[in-house]
Amino acid sequence: MASLSITARTIRSPEQAKTQALVLLLPERKTLHQDVKALDAQLGGTISRSIKLGDFTGKAASTLWLPGSASAQRVLLVGCGDASSITAGAAQKISEVAAKALVASPAVDAIITLHALAAKLSAPSTLIEQLSLQLSMAHYQYSQTLNQRKKPARALKRVTLAAGGTCSLGKAKAAVKMGSATGQGANLTRELVNLPGNICTPKFLASEARRLARNHKNITTSVLDEKKMAELGMHSLLSVGNGSEQPSQLIVMKYQGGAKSDRPYCLVGKGITFDTGGISLKPGAKMDEMKFDMGGAGSVFGALHAAAAMELPINIVGVIAAAENMPSGRATKPGDVVTSMSGKTIEILNTDAEGRLVLCDALTYVERFSPMEVVDIATLTGAIIVSLGQEATGIFSNDDRLAESLLAAGERSHDRGWRFPIWEEYHKQLNSQFADLANIGTGGAGSITAACFLSQFAESYKWAHLDIAGTAFRGSPKGGTGRPVPLLMQYLRDRAGTL
Repeated sequence: MASLSITARTIRSPEQAKTQALVLLLPERKTLHQDVKALDAQLGGTISRSIKLGDFTGKAASTLWLPGSASAQRVLLVGCGDASSITAGAAQKISEVAAKALVASPAVDAIITLHALAAKLSAPSTLIEQLSLQLSMAHYQYSQTLNQRKKPARALKRVTLAAGGTCSLGKAKAAVKMGSATGQGANLTRELVNLPGNICTPKFLASEARRLARNHKNITTSVLDEKKMAELGMHSLLSVGNGSEQPSQLIVMKYQGGAKSDRPYCLVGKGITFDTGGISLKPGAKMDEMKFDMGGAGSVFGALHAAAAMELPINIVGVIAAAENMPSGRATKPGDVVTSMSGKTIEILNTDAEGRLVLCDALTYVERFSPMEVVDIATLTGAIIVSLGQEATGIFSNDDRLAESLLAAGERSHDRGWRFPIWEEYHKQLNSQFADLANIGTGGAGSITAACFLSQFAESYKWAHLDIAGTAFRGSPKGGTGRPVPLLMQYLRDRAGTL
């Protein structure tokens, strides 16, 4: 993936900027801000005329390109609305339109200045962080299996952010670092999710985990093969890959940012690299999108990469349960009973409810790390899309404080979630005559009963489950979104006490 350099530095005033693209963030007002008047004169009054004519009002997320000068070759006006009350959502929208416009331009370098917002901007760090995050994400483009001549590389290589008196240079640099790291993590997630299933296999994910460890000195990786998993009793996880020629893998990545004695925060990702549904075969329409079924695993990769880039002072363990769900003569059948690592037996009523089967053994496995908290992330149920569409991630938890922390992190990052219950009444749907529990419920509330199933393997620690089936990818335009990496990183930063 091509990288974009994003930095923060001090620029005394906008008219002094020398760049191929100068981006002015302007509040919604009918007169020109004092700090922009010298630049307006340099441009022959085009900014003030655009405001006077109503071509540019400063409404939040509005944009207007203007011809530049000898020093600033082109100028992009970006509206911020009322700068004194920019919410996380508004900051994201403003940053997204600015980033997309810049990336689509032929400019190689750019300067974004906040000078005109200095008097009123309420949360400069939030806006600067979102700008660096959205620039990183807008710069991403999938190319691994494309003819390069059909998709030329991005022109934009360098962006400088000038806080312009909204905050100190130190705070601006910190915000850029956090936003860029989150964006890079989300882009890693997107790249893994976008890769086709014939490339991104369980063994490929294992090799990528080893590569991540080589790139970050504070990350170590180990991989459990099928023989080792069988010795540990992970027959639930292994049952999912029975029908595939691709061997299943349990991938363990450890990030050490705190003391060795510090208990870690655990992230557990569903890594179904392709999901046919197994013997309970899915319909053919949109089955190609089931390469996205390892979005939870991808987000664990992204979060660990971002945590290392941020140098978070905590310990994190990422566990990925990777398997391919295929039909064959060896495949698990509906009605089969398997024994999980916990010792609980599971009646498999539907082989397309496979994510919970790999996750339950992974959730049992992480007990050995004495985790502070465990968050699993999975494209688990289509039912969550019925409930929440593609706007919010479903949140389930056995601990109110953890659930509230994830909800708050979602609001701060504008990568939002919504909490659902896992009451005892729902657990009754998982009763089985032939095993300790069934892998699907007998009634409605499919997302809830799936979470109830997982909760029975997470009883010894504080646990939350994120159902990202609606947020991890889009069908049009097709591709991974990088969510919920921003939510996860805000949660981990809160736990680390960083910003």
